[in-house]
Amino acid sequence: MTHSVYDQIGRRYTSTRHPDPRIGAAILDALGDADSVVNVGAGAGAYEPVGRFLIAVEPSRHMIRQRSSKASLVVQASAEALPFRAEAFDAALAVLTLHHWTDWRCGLDEMKRVANRLVVLTIEPTELGKFWLTEVYFPEIVALDRGRCPSTAEIEHHLGDCRVDPIAIPHDCSDGFLGAFWRRPEAYLDPKVRAGMSGFTLLDPSIVARGIAQLESDLESGAWERRFGHIRSLDALDVCYRLVVTD
Repeated sequence: MTHSVYDQIGRRYTSTRHPDPRIGAAILDALGDADSVVNVGAGAGAYEPVGRFLIAVEPSRHMIRQRSSKASLVVQASAEALPFRAEAFDAALAVLTLHHWTDWRCGLDEMKRVANRLVVLTIEPTELGKFWLTEVYFPEIVALDRGRCPSTAEIEHHLGDCRVDPIAIPHDCSDGFLGAFWRRPEAYLDPKVRAGMSGFTLLDPSIVARGIAQLESDLESGAWERRFGHIRSLDALDVCYRLVVTD
């Protein structure tokens, strides 16, 4: 797993990335009655279920340092080499992390090896270009994520029998990932908000500056409102997040 990105953004990650209870409920439902869970690419511990035996796996020391003192046991390791015996867990969880793995196929194989059920929250890169932020202001993020994130079709083909559920993102989502502020475009102008999004971190600063300047100009002139203002009346929107579940 490539963790250099999170060695950069992980220092203040939890300042903008707070688990959203509605997304958390979907993950809990997918985990079902699993009593033991391994959270792969666990980061600071968002969406880890309580009341179950859980071990977190995270390669970045900066992310590990931000875990709560009350959080579950964490092991510094990569998804591609999980340090557990076969079928050690009822379920393996991976939340918005596949696009950071060196070899996602190997990582999924490792999850299948150590657990009977897989629950993976990921993005659908083939749909990312339909989101106004990436369609108009940052098409470079589309190209970036299509190069590093597998499509759900590829994941399904690799895993075999599984289901893929779209996860609509609520308008007041508390988890500051890339699509969280789809109804709050002003938030993307804040460098602290962007600092918690790997898509921005991986772009050349000049590209970020150009796109942000255009967004700020469009918000001030009303151009954004005229083109996209209709979404402000929506409570939730599909902005390419998917939950993959297999038994």
